[in-house]
Amino acid sequence: MTHTWKQKDDSQRIVITGIGLTSPNGNTLGEFRKNLLEGVSGLEMMEVRHMGQLPAGNCDFDEKKYQSRKMRKRGTRAGAIGIYCAHEALIDSGISLEEESKDDIGIYIGITEHGNVETENEIHELYQNDLNTDFWSHHHNPRTVANAPAGEISLNLGVTGPAYTVGAACAAGNIGVIHGAQMIRAGEVEWCLAGGISESTHTFGIFAAFNAQGALGSDTDPSLATKPLDKNRNGIAVSEGGCLYVLESLERAKKRGAKIYGEIAGYHVNSDASDFVLPNNERQVECMRKALKKSGLKEEEIDIVSMHATGTSLGDIQECKAIREVFNHSDNTLINATKGFIGHCMGAAGALELAGNIPSFTDNMVHGCRNIEELDPECQIKGLVQKGNVDKEVNFILNNSFGMLGINSAIIIAKYN
Repeated sequence: MTHTWKQKDDSQRIVITGIGLTSPNGNTLGEFRKNLLEGVSGLEMMEVRHMGQLPAGNCDFDEKKYQSRKMRKRGTRAGAIGIYCAHEALIDSGISLEEESKDDIGIYIGITEHGNVETENEIHELYQNDLNTDFWSHHHNPRTVANAPAGEISLNLGVTGPAYTVGAACAAGNIGVIHGAQMIRAGEVEWCLAGGISESTHTFGIFAAFNAQGALGSDTDPSLATKPLDKNRNGIAVSEGGCLYVLESLERAKKRGAKIYGEIAGYHVNSDASDFVLPNNERQVECMRKALKKSGLKEEEIDIVSMHATGTSLGDIQECKAIREVFNHSDNTLINATKGFIGHCMGAAGALELAGNIPSFTDNMVHGCRNIEELDPECQIKGLVQKGNVDKEVNFILNNSFGMLGINSAIIIAKYN
C-alpha cells in the first residue's frame, strides 16, 4: 500500500515543529513525558464550590510569565492557559514573530465549553450582593464569547490572521490540530498554532453534572480517582490543561531548518448521530479505518494506538470493541491510555495525549496505562500495555479522541525521516 501523504508536494505535507503544553503533571513536554514514563499522577484533592473536596487535575504554571497582570484580570483561565502554551510552542519551534507576517498566521483552538467559569463566578457574586446587577462584571461579554481563548492569544501575540475556537467536545484537541493542517493545505495561512485547551476544574457545574450522571470518579487517594479500563473504575477525574502545536508545511520547515517532531499522515472526523452521550463503536471503527485509508497505512504498521479511555464503563467498553475490530489481527500494535495519569483534560485531552506519545519516535519507549489493577474482561485488547513501559521502535501513532453528541476523531502522526 502506498503511503499517500508522502506522495504530496512538500507544500501540502504538514509537520509539527513546536509543542507547548501545561498539564496536571508537567509544564513542558520533557517534564510531562518523564512523569508518564515514571508513573507520576497529576491528580490532587481540591475544594469545589457547593461540593467539598474532590479529586481533580490542576495545572501549576506561571500565568503572568507571558501576560501582564491587567490583561490576566480582564481575561480568562482558558485564555491564560492558551497564552502560556502558545509562547512555549513558539519558543520550542525557534520562530520569531518579529520576522513573520502576522496576517499569515492562524490560531485554531479546540475547546469543550467556554464561559461557564466566569458565569458561575458572577452569579455567585450576584447572590452575595442581594442580586444587585451592578456587581455583574463589564468584562462578562468578551470573556464568555466562544472565541475568547483564541482571541486572547491573538491579542497577546499581535497575530492578525484568523484566530478562533473549534468546539468539538472532548475530541477538540485532535480536531484543533486537524483543522490547522487543513487550513495550511487550503492556503488560508502559512503556518499556525493549533491544539486544545480546557479550564474545566474552575467550574463546579461540570463536577456536578458528571456526578448527576454517575460518572464522576472518586477515591480517598486522588491518584486513584480514575481507573480507565479497570474492572473497579467509577468515572472521570475532571482536569484542566492545554497543548498547542506549531504546524507548518514541510517546505517551510525545511527552508528554515526546523526540527521536526513528526508529520501528519492521516486523519478523520465523523459523527455517531445516535445518542447524546453513549459512544457508538461502529462509528469509531469507521473513523479509525478512514484515517488509515487516507494515510495509506495498514493496521499492522501502527505502532501505538493512544486510547480516549475516559474511565466510564460504557465509554471504555465501546472503544475497546472498536479497537479490537480494527487492530486485533496486528502483532505490531501496542495500546496505551493517559487519563489514569492526568484525568480528563476535556478540550485539551486529545492534544495532550498525543504529545505524551510523540517522544516515542526518539526514545523508543511506549508508556503504559495507570491504575489498571484488575482489567475489565470486556476491555481485553491485544497489545494493551497495562502498566510500566515497553521498549519499541515507533514510526506511527494513531491518537483517538471522542466527545459528547457523538463526535469522533482519529489522527495519525508519522516519524519524519
